[in-house]
Formats: sequence, structure tokens, C-alpha cells
Amino acid sequence: MYAVQTTIYAVIFYAVTVLFAGGLLLRIVQYARTPAPLKVPSTPAPVTRAGAAFRVLREVVVFESLYKSNKWIWLFGIAFHGALVLVLFRHVRYFVQHVPLPVELAQPFGIYAGFAMVGALLALWTRRVVIARVRYISDAFDHLILLLLILIGASGLAMKFLVRTDIVAVKGFFLGLMSFDIQPLPADPILLAHLAFVALLMAVFPFSKMLHAPGIFFSPSRNQADNPRERRYAPARAAAAKA
Repeated sequence: MYAVQTTIYAVIFYAVTVLFAGGLLLRIVQYARTPAPLKVPSTPAPVTRAGAAFRVLREVVVFESLYKSNKWIWLFGIAFHGALVLVLFRHVRYFVQHVPLPVELAQPFGIYAGFAMVGALLALWTRRVVIARVRYISDAFDHLILLLLILIGASGLAMKFLVRTDIVAVKGFFLGLMSFDIQPLPADPILLAHLAFVALLMAVFPFSKMLHAPGIFFSPSRNQADNPRERRYAPARAAAAKA
């Protein structure tokens, strides 16, 4: 039974890893090749390329435009993304043989970040359900992504506080996947559900609105400098055609 279960999950994670990486790469290439025929930076905008790059950096790190638009959504959004980064950093220990000191130090903080992540997600989901205009533009896929993220966080916390699992065996399983030496995976139901949710999220990521993560770097309204008078703008495709 353990051998069959381990084989199934190994095949699943190999498949979703290829799908995730390939789909994400394909989307990034598509974004990079999509022409921006007009100069369309959102004003007030920086007038230099360095300023535009710094603007994108602010969007990525502190969600500047969201902060200016809606403080409550910004608060829940920054809480979720910050907690998610810390939780992912905590999980690095499952993919390296010798755990670096920063990852060891982050372990207790990652647990608290799990609670913050689930709490922020519940607040964002409540907003999608309660506010009529947001509910109107939300489709089933939006709710699926939020549900998956909540289930991933909740099942992870359950393994920490309710039903313990053999984390040494879990680490051995993932290290084995990376070296193509499959190791037994524990049969704990919560662990198996947690990994299934993660695999499903990886599979749908390249086809969801979560692509705003790489997409922000290719947004003309953010990455363009507001210098149409100082520098004549010509899309790269038009310049190549002229040459």
C-alpha cells in the first residue's frame, strides 16, 4: 500500500512540476513578446528608466498602488504575501540536506506566519463574497484559488498542532524526488491531503490570475518611463521591422 501511494504521489509531483515550470516559462515568454504599441505609463510616473524600475520594485515589495487605492485590501494583501514568503522559506528545510542557519531561525516565525496567512486569506475571501461589486466580477476559479490556499495553510497548521507527521520521512521523500531515488511517503491523511492541495495549486497556477506575480514586471503602465517628449517611443517589433 505504501509503495503504491508513494509511487502515485511521486508521479503527481513530477507531472505538476513540469506543468508548473513549463507553463510559467511559456507565459513569461508570451508576456515578453507581447508588444506595447503605445506609451501608457500610469501618471504621475517617473521620467527615467531607473525611476520606472524603482516603481516596479515598490509595486513588488510594498504594493504601492494598492496602498493608495484601498488601505484595508492592502493590509490583508501584504499580510498574506509576507506570510506566504516566510512559510515558503520555512519549507526550504525539506529540500536541502543540510539546513542553513537562516532557515533554522525562521522555523518558529514560519508557524505564526501560517496563522497570518490563513487569516488574511479568509478576510480576502469574505470580501469577495460580501461586497456585491467584487462578487459580481469573481468567477469560480477565483474562489477555487482562495479555497486551495486556505486548505493548504489549514492542513499545514493541522499537522503542526493536531496530528503530527514524520517530517524526517517527508524530507526523505522530497530529497528522493530531487535525486530520482523515491523514498516512502508517510500515509497520514492530513499530509496526503496537504500535498494533494499543493499539487493542484501548482497545476492551475500557470492558468490563473496568480500570474500577476511575473506579469507585474511586463506591465507597460508600470515599467514605462513618462518621457514621450524627451525620447521618441517605438515598440521593439516596429524597430526590428524598420531594420
